[in-house]
Amino acid sequence: MGKEISTVGGVADVVVVGGGLIGLAVAWRLAADGMQVTVCDPTPGTQTSSVAAGMLAPITEVEFGEDDLLALNLASVAAWPAFAEELEAVAGVPAGLHRTGTLSVAYDTDDAAALRRLADYQRRLGLDVEELTGRETRKREPLLAAGISAGVWVPGDHSVDNRQAVAALLRAVEKVGVNLVREHVARVLVSGTTAVGVQLDNGDTITSSQIVAAAGPWSAQLGGIPDELRPPVRPVKGEILRLRVPEAYRPALTHTVRATARGFGVYLVPRPGGELVVGATTSELGYDTRVLAGGVFSLLRDARTVLPITDELELVESVAGLRPATPDNAPILGPSGIDGLLWATGHYRNGVLLTPITADLIAESIRTGGVPKLIEPFLADRFAHRVPDNGEQTPKVAR
Repeated sequence: MGKEISTVGGVADVVVVGGGLIGLAVAWRLAADGMQVTVCDPTPGTQTSSVAAGMLAPITEVEFGEDDLLALNLASVAAWPAFAEELEAVAGVPAGLHRTGTLSVAYDTDDAAALRRLADYQRRLGLDVEELTGRETRKREPLLAAGISAGVWVPGDHSVDNRQAVAALLRAVEKVGVNLVREHVARVLVSGTTAVGVQLDNGDTITSSQIVAAAGPWSAQLGGIPDELRPPVRPVKGEILRLRVPEAYRPALTHTVRATARGFGVYLVPRPGGELVVGATTSELGYDTRVLAGGVFSLLRDARTVLPITDELELVESVAGLRPATPDNAPILGPSGIDGLLWATGHYRNGVLLTPITADLIAESIRTGGVPKLIEPFLADRFAHRVPDNGEQTPKVAR
């Protein structure tokens, strides 16, 4: 679980604010380089990172006009195999990478037309996709509904069991000597224009010349940051279901399936051992993480449309998490406008996917004092004229 310390007042080379996948991976990389690293999080690994479905989907989630984000996503999916191998070697437990490819499917003719338009765009970008007929799609996944009208095979999109990845990173940071402080950071301490440490809710302080803010959807609430430098990160709620597939139906799916059914999107991510993850809703409800009946209904409705045996699977968990979204759906990385404070936040739907590349880029920034080229499109100053709501009216217990 990391080397915990109960009293604070010392120093660290780097303080990482937030112990999700991003924060833990950054801490692991820096500590492995010989730095003294402290991670501050009251409940490491239990928030957004534990709720995600874990899709590595740079191709199937590509959006028109997001070329810079696509390049970052592709670099990170390429980095995942080596990252997982190294993580497993250090932690001694699985990192959860499953290289199975992804099948995008369309239910009716309107869905198929939209899927073909996206496939055309993906091919223009030089991405590896293969269009399939409905019959070819069902041949790859025999339990899909007979009404499936078309599909697109994407061999380069995979998935990660995010909970296994969190567990592995917690073991890895322990092995490399990261200090884990189970407290919330109340504010960044700034002297002039330079970060000099952090203050915790309990009043203790940690002195450090390098702070990495990886607080996900709570990044804009971090105290001590001038309003004009706060990142425009907001929480977007997503509900996810976990189902158990009976032995008689295993494997229900052999690939991740991203489906559009009568205009509604749903994804189904199989795990070894018989779990099937179904997601995800999207709603702007602030920091509300209640699981609502309507969300569960819509996910089950769309899942059973494309995979009829959904009706016979056991519902073992329904959970909601908060994605850290930005106005352009891209992360905020690198310099904050305060010397010594770097952002590693705003990953929205791509937090699991972007874990390896974010860790590498932030670690490189701290080692060299520079800004890696891949970070340049994702600097906070692209929002220089926008002052976000810092969300201070939201109770901190939401964390």
